[in-house]
Amino acid sequence: MTLHFTRTNGPVDGAIDQLIELVPEIDHPEIVREMILAALKAGEEKAYVADLKLMNTSLKEMRFTAKVFGPYRGTKKVTVFGSARTRREEHIYQMARELGEKLAEAGYMVITGGGPGIMQAVNEGAGPEHSFGVNIRLPFEQKSNHILKESSRSITYKYFFNRKVAFLKEADAVVLFPGGFGTLDEAMEALTLVQTGKHVPFPLVLVDRPGGTYWSDWIAFLERELLAPGYVSATDFSIFERVDSVADAVSIINRFYYRYHSMRYVGNRLVIRLTTPLNDTHLADLKTHFSDILVPQGDFVLSGPTPEEADEPAIADLPRLILDFNRKDFGRLGSLIHTINQYETSTS
Repeated sequence: MTLHFTRTNGPVDGAIDQLIELVPEIDHPEIVREMILAALKAGEEKAYVADLKLMNTSLKEMRFTAKVFGPYRGTKKVTVFGSARTRREEHIYQMARELGEKLAEAGYMVITGGGPGIMQAVNEGAGPEHSFGVNIRLPFEQKSNHILKESSRSITYKYFFNRKVAFLKEADAVVLFPGGFGTLDEAMEALTLVQTGKHVPFPLVLVDRPGGTYWSDWIAFLERELLAPGYVSATDFSIFERVDSVADAVSIINRFYYRYHSMRYVGNRLVIRLTTPLNDTHLADLKTHFSDILVPQGDFVLSGPTPEEADEPAIADLPRLILDFNRKDFGRLGSLIHTINQYETSTS
């Protein structure tokens, strides 16, 4: 028998429905049904045992991730990357600790790799009550720091790819301190996801010590080896900002959410939700300076919530900016958000 995701599986569909009914309060039963079918199909397809183990562990890890982060959906979180080998006496360690403290004071929670170095410094500053640890099982170096050792918000992953999903899926901003291969890997992952529209725009801040050259040299490499031959666009460089102070890093994150709240695609249109409304003067300015990111004959309009957003009643009162975005110029989309945040609320 070959199983299908459509309801053409005869008694198997009935058995799955009965199984779901046996468990009280199953949310979204149709999605759960497809997950069960996916597992059955994997077994039906005579997969290698290693492949089945990978699927099994991945599902378990992502399920637990959703459980841990679920109660904190309403709290903005900042993911912070940096070297596990940074020593406490280094200035950059103290900057990371201060960043954690300032973010917690501003109402954010922090997500780190849960290990030593920069990760520990950020968790120390934020405190255990404002921290998540997204750790990885390694034979060396990476053990939970003392801040998160007994925390219910600490997760240890077998697979890097599940850990990377958690880092960025849950993040409302990303801050990167100097680090090794892992830090640069996460930097490029975050850049790629925003550049390609696989993650909504968010603040991506590169922090160096005063006078440090780690990120400036990295940016120079990108300009010389990627931008000059045309592998990336100049607008892609607006996806991130480099700073050398904690105050500037926190300011960038706060500024990004000054008016911008969130976004969602409704059909072919992009709906940007705002905490305070724009006016006709703002709208005219956006049409003048950002028409290049629209599809041909596309437009910007001010609006209230769309009918398709009825499943998000908590933000039903927020004003909207709706645009016919070309789904291509994501660096420019980030610049649009920065522009929206710069408008004074009192402008008429």
